[in-house]
Amino acid sequence: MDVEREQPEEEIDEAFDRLVDEGEDRLTRPLHALVPTGLLGGIDIGVGILAYLVVKDETGSQLLAALAFSIGFVALLLARSELFTENFLVPVTARAAGKGTWGSLARLWVVTLVTNLAGGALTVWIILTARPDLREVARTTGEHYAGLGVSLRSFLLAVLAGLVITLMTRMQHGTDSVGVRVVPAVLFGAVLVGAELFHCVLDGILMVGAMVAGADIPVATFLGSIAWAALGNVVGGIGLVTFLRLVRTAPKVEAEREQSTA
Repeated sequence: MDVEREQPEEEIDEAFDRLVDEGEDRLTRPLHALVPTGLLGGIDIGVGILAYLVVKDETGSQLLAALAFSIGFVALLLARSELFTENFLVPVTARAAGKGTWGSLARLWVVTLVTNLAGGALTVWIILTARPDLREVARTTGEHYAGLGVSLRSFLLAVLAGLVITLMTRMQHGTDSVGVRVVPAVLFGAVLVGAELFHCVLDGILMVGAMVAGADIPVATFLGSIAWAALGNVVGGIGLVTFLRLVRTAPKVEAEREQSTA
C-alpha cells in the first residue's frame, strides 16, 4: 500500500524536474534561437491549417477537419518547435522555482507570439496562393473568429483554449515516451479546433487567411481579437492549470527556489 502511494509522488517529482529543466532552457534561450523556433511553430500550425482547410472543403465536416488539423500539433511536438500557449506551464513553473527572470519570461511570450503569427501568416498566404480553391472556406472560417469580438463568450472560449493547450502540455510532460506524447497532441488538437475555441495564434492565422481570401477585417479588429484571445488563454492556462499544479507541488517549488537563491 505504501509503494502504491509513493509511486505517484515519484512520478510527480520526475515530471516537475522535467518542467523546471526545460523551462529554464526556454527562459535562457538566446534571441537568435528563440526567433526561428517561434517561426517554425507558426509554420507547423500552418501545415495543420492546410489539412483542416482541405478536409473541411472536401467534407464540410468540422469534426473531421479538426482531427486533420491535429497534424500541426504532432509537428510541433516532433519538430520541437514552440507555440505561444505552450509556454504557460513549462517556463512559468521554472520561474516559480527561481529560474530565469520575469523579464526573460515576458520576452519569451512576446517573441513566441509574434513569430508564431508571422510564420503562420506566411504559410497561410502560400497555401491560399497555391490552392485558390480553398479561399472560400478560409474566408468563412477566419470571419467566424473575427466576428467573435470582445465579449464574455469569446473570453470564455479563449479561457477554454488556454486550459486545453496547457493540459495537453502537462500530459505530454508526464512521460518520456514520444509515442505516448503524440496521443494528447492529436486529441487536444482536435478538441481545440472541433469545439471552435478561441486561440490567439491559431485563430489569428485563420483571420490572416480570411484577409488573404478577400475578407474585410479591419486591422484594429484583428489586433484586438488576438489581444483578447491571448488574455483569455493566459487566464485559462495559468489560472486554471499551472497555478493548481504549482499548489500541488509547492514543497518542490520552494525547495528549488531556495536552492536557486543559495
